[in-house]
Amino acid sequence: MRALFYLLTAFGVIGLAIWAYDQNQKTQVALRDVRGLRTEIRALHEALDVQHAEWAYLNRPQRLRALAQMNFERLGLLPLQGAQFGQIGDIPYPLIGSAADTVEPEETL
Repeated sequence: MRALFYLLTAFGVIGLAIWAYDQNQKTQVALRDVRGLRTEIRALHEALDVQHAEWAYLNRPQRLRALAQMNFERLGLLPLQGAQFGQIGDIPYPLIGSAADTVEPEETL
């Protein structure tokens, strides 16, 4: 009876060792994948930072002003002024109880 107990215990320990080794290998693969993803994310962040810098460089007010002056005949661009914007009172609001409020939705089959 003791021999059977020792044999089952040995098989249990061997089984647990195999399981632990398998989990270790899976963990190593996952960590390697995470390292690769972090490297890729870092590279994408750097590329995004470069694009932000390029966008800021291309949208400098002095540059845009010079481009607008060079192409004034073709584009007719003028600086924005406050009078060009509308007033809140200019917005048409729907009347309460109008026909648009009482329209019933169509039934779909």
